[in-house]
Amino acid sequence: MSVKEAEGQVSPPSDDRTPRRSGESHARGWRGVGWGFIVKLILVALVNAFGVMVVISAFRVESWFILGAMIVLVAAVDVVYFTRRALPLKYLLPGLIFLLAFQVFIFGYTAYIAFTNYGTGHAGTQEQAVEAALIQGERRVENSPTYPLAVVERGLGELGFAINDDGTVLVGSELEPLSEVGEMGAGAPTDVPGWTIVERSRLLSDQALQQTVIDLRVPVSDDPNDGSIRSRDGSSGAVYESTLVWDEQAQTITDTTDGTVYHATDRGSFVADDGSSLPAGWFVGVGFDNFVKIFTDPRLAEPLLLVAAWTFVFAILSVLVPFALGLLFALVFNDPRVRGRRVLRTLFILPYAFPVFLSALVFRGMFNAEFGVINDLFFFGANINWLGDPWLARFAVLFVNVWLSFPYWFLVCTGALQAIPTDALEAAEIDGAGRFRRFWSIILPLLLVSTAPLAIASFAVGFNNFTVIYLFNNGGPPIPGAPYGLGYTDILISAIYDISGVSGGAADFGLASALAIVVFIVVGVIAAISFRQTRRLEEFQ
Repeated sequence: MSVKEAEGQVSPPSDDRTPRRSGESHARGWRGVGWGFIVKLILVALVNAFGVMVVISAFRVESWFILGAMIVLVAAVDVVYFTRRALPLKYLLPGLIFLLAFQVFIFGYTAYIAFTNYGTGHAGTQEQAVEAALIQGERRVENSPTYPLAVVERGLGELGFAINDDGTVLVGSELEPLSEVGEMGAGAPTDVPGWTIVERSRLLSDQALQQTVIDLRVPVSDDPNDGSIRSRDGSSGAVYESTLVWDEQAQTITDTTDGTVYHATDRGSFVADDGSSLPAGWFVGVGFDNFVKIFTDPRLAEPLLLVAAWTFVFAILSVLVPFALGLLFALVFNDPRVRGRRVLRTLFILPYAFPVFLSALVFRGMFNAEFGVINDLFFFGANINWLGDPWLARFAVLFVNVWLSFPYWFLVCTGALQAIPTDALEAAEIDGAGRFRRFWSIILPLLLVSTAPLAIASFAVGFNNFTVIYLFNNGGPPIPGAPYGLGYTDILISAIYDISGVSGGAADFGLASALAIVVFIVVGVIAAISFRQTRRLEEFQ
């Protein structure tokens, strides 16, 4: 103890060093926190602002799930970062949020879509389907008057029509039916409150804007049966009415031209008594229909069976052949008698350095039957249809994948061989074991201990190797009569891509999601069984 302390002359500790009161959160206190607290406050404020924006947007589009989930997340962030009891969660919460957003939500949404008919013709609600059907049946009303019209604009490029109906100015947009905003004399409206008149010169010089104006339809009223205002020249408009009439009470759409009545069904379609249907539909839950369709629809099941069988063959050979080739080269270039091993090893891993998409495109040109170098150099100009014949195309795409992947196994096997203890090999040699015996009984089992998990991962990659399949031959050649453009070299993941309609044609997201879940289950089961089997190799070690 110093003299000053003994004499009681030591000044009391400053406020910054005053212990925090019991029960007070360090996250809400200002004392001793400094800039760190301010930075945290700003970051949480930004998160709250983003959350409120999402909540408002979700409320406007009536997306109640997103609204509820965002409220819970924002509340959780505030609680975690401003209370003391949840201190450990502040490190885990960001990871948990990303896990929920990018893993759980995506998988859950995929599973949800798998039980619906979501796809071409069934991509919206019933209200949207009715509107689409009425639009498709629109015709100009016979002897309807022509209104002087002005194209108007507001906000972020929202276009609308303003018409002069006998001195009354009416204005509306695609989302808002016509409403009265004032009166004027003859001619097209020149001043519309809340809107800006689009200059005629701008309309004439902008072709994209002209097409937008031609496609624009402004409902006359809230009742879709009243028709809409449309314009062909941007200076006059007329009423267009649909030949289809929607009866919400009876849930029917009647074609007034021939009297056909289309009834709304629980499958999300409007179907007439003669079996005909309207192209516009809405998405509904269909239970296990998509899963049943995969296995029972002959038109789909047979091509999918070919695709599934080729998927297993492609995935298995994409592991075994590159592994065998890589192991062979690793054994050769691990021998100290080989000169220039470092240079040769570098040359062998060059394919591994090439981008996959570039290699696939290059090989696609090389295997071309007309001008590819494969036929010119190795088959003396023979016209071998590598990409058009099913079996040759399968061989070619497998060749490309082996060329791309064997350097990986060459590197792995080289490292694993150098890690094998030499005393075991020397002991076996002393006991009289030959090269084959030493390889089969010592080298290969020890090698598999370290490479088996990688082989399982490679099998999963081969099972989902979309890039090579799509870029090399787009899954072709096509299977005759197969729906969705399925081909002989398609694997399940590329088949899912075709069925989803992203590449063009009809889309069936529900069926694609169901097939994706089946693939997920298959790969998961195979991986689980394979990892269980690898434990036996560990016992050998």
